[in-house]
Amino acid sequence: MRQFGTEPLIETRVGDALGRRGETLAAAESCSGGLVASLVTDVPGSSAYFDRSFVTYSYDAKQQVLGVAREALDDESAVSERVGREMAQGARDVAGTTWGLSTTGVAGPERDRADHPVGTVFVGVSSAAPWGSGASTTTVQRYRFDGSRTEVKERVAKQALSDLLDRIETD
Repeated sequence: MRQFGTEPLIETRVGDALGRRGETLAAAESCSGGLVASLVTDVPGSSAYFDRSFVTYSYDAKQQVLGVAREALDDESAVSERVGREMAQGARDVAGTTWGLSTTGVAGPERDRADHPVGTVFVGVSSAAPWGSGASTTTVQRYRFDGSRTEVKERVAKQALSDLLDRIETD
């Protein structure tokens, strides 16, 4: 078990929780650029619960790969709750996994074209319920992180995994 100090790392805790439940994960990453997938796959045995990550950095990729609505991108930009929600749901549904996790935001060093401040991020977590139950859910949280581009990306990836673990443990 990978750990730092006395508590296991978040990616290890997420893997343990998914493994215990027999559940799977797919990620849709924009501002984290694949770092969520990198952290998850650093854990030995992660292939038992991690399916894939979509690094959908551009608007076209979000739309074509994940099915994010053009209107969401046009009306609200990629840095929005709606896009974070659609990315998490898209990852979950395209991969056919239990959980979808998304990151979208501004890592810096400058504001995005919609003038969001550096460090503005949305993390989406989506769970799939049995077909016909209508019980699938998606939550999105907005965050603001300080630091360099690299530091923001690291904080986003860790926060996304923390949000996922919170949902797994309360679901």
